Amino acid sequence: HFGHIELARPVFHPGFIVKVKKILESICVNCGKLKADISDPNFADKIRHVRDLKTRMAVVWNHCKSKMVCEADEQRDEGDPDGDEPKKGHGGCGHLQPVIRKEGLKLFLQYKKAKDDDEDIKTVHQDKRLFMPSEVYTTLMKISDSDLHLLGLSDEYARPEWMILTVLPVPPPPVRPSIAVDGGTMRSEDDLTYKLGEVIKASTNVRKSEQEGSPAHIVTEYEQLLQFHVATYMDN
Repeated sequence: HFGHIELARPVFHPGFIVKVKKILESICVNCGKLKADISDPNFADKIRHVRDLKTRMAVVWNHCKSKMVCEADEQRDEGDPDGDEPKKGHGGCGHLQPVIRKEGLKLFLQYKKAKDDDEDIKTVHQDKRLFMPSEVYTTLMKISDSDLHLLGLSDEYARPEWMILTVLPVPPPPVRPSIAVDGGTMRSEDDLTYKLGEVIKASTNVRKSEQEGSPAHIVTEYEQLLQFHVATYMDN
């Protein structure tokens, strides 16, 4: 029977990180809402007749990836209570959206600086920030069922946060048998078993550093090491 390892922190699955990046480029990284406005006739016309789910995700991604603001609804002017009813639309949070960069098995957030911002804000916004798998996992959990369907995903069979690893399956010994060394007189564990030991050690270090209140950069280093060992284990 298969066993499992409960990871101390979520990590990226090497086979799904490109898909995760596309989903993140389609939603607000702050509130998890789809950046496309379903009431927009241009967007509605694009997806109305798309039945293939993979094609629908590509259409939604192409429409959303260039949007740099999670547009909020118009607010009524307090000084004009009898004015026109504010337009109901996207219902977003109003936050600026970053450009998402992928480097190996890492995702980074990089905000475009505005021309009229002062130098301090420009410097802060121009710096790239590591988008940790645990943050990505939390963001993907915020996506509503209706937005999932627009993306061509399923709330029952294909939640996007399931593309992030929180538990690692461990194959039984018959799948990873011991190997003979020294002409068959001795037996040794195979590379897969050694790699599982490294995953357990890395996960333990992450959990221990969190419990001891270690600085954030130390926890991040251990988390990156855990990501590395999980990725190499899956490559084997």
